[in-house]
Amino acid sequence: MSKAQKVAVNAGASARSRTVPTTRNRAQVLVAGSILQLFLGILYVWSVFVAPVSELHGWDPAAVKLTSSYMLCCFAVGILLGGKLQVKIGTTKVALMGGLALAVGMLVASIAPDGAIWLLYAGYGVIGGLGVGMGYNASLTSAQRAWPEKRGLAIGISVGAFGAAAVVFAPLVESMVGAIGLNLSLRILAAAFALVTVLLARWIVLLDAPAPAAAAQAAVKTADGAADAAPVPAAAPRQYTTMQMLGTASCWCIMPSLMLGIACYFVLNPSFKSLALERGLAAPMGTALVMVAGVANALGRLGVPALSDRLGRRAAAVLIGALTAASAGILIFAQGWLFLGIVAVVAFCYGGYSGVYPLLVGEAFGYDNIGANWGAVMSGFAVSALITPMLIALIPNQMVVFVVLAVMAIVSGLLIIIMPKQPGMRRARKTETLPRAPEAA
Repeated sequence: MSKAQKVAVNAGASARSRTVPTTRNRAQVLVAGSILQLFLGILYVWSVFVAPVSELHGWDPAAVKLTSSYMLCCFAVGILLGGKLQVKIGTTKVALMGGLALAVGMLVASIAPDGAIWLLYAGYGVIGGLGVGMGYNASLTSAQRAWPEKRGLAIGISVGAFGAAAVVFAPLVESMVGAIGLNLSLRILAAAFALVTVLLARWIVLLDAPAPAAAAQAAVKTADGAADAAPVPAAAPRQYTTMQMLGTASCWCIMPSLMLGIACYFVLNPSFKSLALERGLAAPMGTALVMVAGVANALGRLGVPALSDRLGRRAAAVLIGALTAASAGILIFAQGWLFLGIVAVVAFCYGGYSGVYPLLVGEAFGYDNIGANWGAVMSGFAVSALITPMLIALIPNQMVVFVVLAVMAIVSGLLIIIMPKQPGMRRARKTETLPRAPEAA
């Protein structure tokens, strides 16, 4: 090996050692972000709050349920805002702002008087939703950046923790409200969320990504001039800005696909407890249904991204669209335990959408701007969260409602099937193997 070749190899190794974080640091980012996600996921337990809020203030339960739509809509806006702010102030500050905003929103909701339901909307719905979105984006972006060679698994763990919040907080909230009342429960939760955010935010950072070793590998040759056996990684895909992404046909397949695919869950979510009674389940099963949906949501967030590593992102997206369509059809007549099981399937698919679509966006448009790009795509999420329940409420026949939701899920899958492939877009993680670098002792 010539002197020039040795210099090239050493330069590549030095770059990798400098830019690749240690396993310990990477684990800290993932663990801290996932714990924060667990607390932020309280937006999925609003159905547990509906009855006590309605009883305390004398508000119409239908009006109280709208809080969930406002929060989910602002959640999507918060993801977009958080992606933009990360570029300017850093991921740690965005995570801190997000968690504290959620705490403030819950505190505002706890002081809403009987004649001011708008304060509930503004606090828990708008301020809390924006905060959850900002914190969610910061945690998700830092996880995928820390584990680029295992993005499916890292994002699955992060969003899985977010979905698992219903399992933890549904029974906790119900117990707290029954023991100490609604408003004091909200204030205690707000204080706990603020404390957790302050403690964890420092670990939620964007670690340096591994440096490609293509140049060093290409320079390594044997003495007789033959190329070294080490493979040369494929050229990196184009890194799209948000405005560039919005100018592609692929974006306008992914965004409405997300909007249509998750609609079924948004229609069911605020009414889990009341629907359980309507479909023949005992009253205590209402809270159990919220928890089952939370478990399924978390499993979908963890399992579907991992599955997509093998099947491909598109195939996984089409699969959950088909499952959602089939489930909506069965919900036309499902009663009792069958109803509970099908709701779990819908929740699993919803979690799958939340886990695999960020990967779909990243592989189509690059990961350099994933925070802002995913935030823009989440506008479809916002539209679905806010508009779909309102439109569906205009349909008096429940059978027609589920037929419409099934058709929406089918169209969601078809949009992914016809989506054009962006230049450099890869099929799955296994085709983009990254070099391993020596870890710090």
